[in-house]
Amino acid sequence: MTSKPVLAWCLAAAVTATALAAGPGPTTRPAATKPADKDVTELFDGKTLKNWKATEFGGEGEVTVEKGQINVGAGSTLSGINWTGGALPKMNYEIELDAMKVNGSDFFVGLTFPYKESHASIILGGWGGSLVGISSINGNDAANNEYTRVREFPKDKWVHVKLRVTPDKIKVWLDKEEEAILDVDTKDVQIGLRADIDAARPLGLSTFQTAAAYKNITLKKL
Repeated sequence: MTSKPVLAWCLAAAVTATALAAGPGPTTRPAATKPADKDVTELFDGKTLKNWKATEFGGEGEVTVEKGQINVGAGSTLSGINWTGGALPKMNYEIELDAMKVNGSDFFVGLTFPYKESHASIILGGWGGSLVGISSINGNDAANNEYTRVREFPKDKWVHVKLRVTPDKIKVWLDKEEEAILDVDTKDVQIGLRADIDAARPLGLSTFQTAAAYKNITLKKL
């Protein structure tokens, strides 16, 4: 008669042999990847100018795509790119991008965007390289309205830009800072676009006598 200890040992051995024959067990499954925000659209594929074109300002610098970024060369005056893809929202949206001044002493970001039935431009580094503002408010450009700000923009340094457009506000944040550098109450003001940058509509990135690079351009509907 088989003793209980011997029987238990035999059963354990049989289980072990069966497990070894079956091969290694399943590994822990990785956590599911967080789904992409369905309201966020990538506006730049990192490889081509699909849905964009070099803006025909006249005397503009060359536009190229390499190493995951759009490069805009300095022109005699304005240079840049503008959107040629599908319709864009005119309200309740955010645009984000990374921008870098490569060389030059004027604005490296002229972000032209839709606002209701009009357009406007966010300017970074204008009028000597440090002005931040919006063109135009009540007919006054970024250098001549009450929302003008000053900030230094070193060359070869990426700056993260976030623009939010809502019915009563236009707000801009830089480098993911908590406080907006521009916070424009639009309820009682007229928002418009300078005539010399009109070719950048409906969405454009422009420079003035300055070379720049852009990447990670997205649009989010709110």
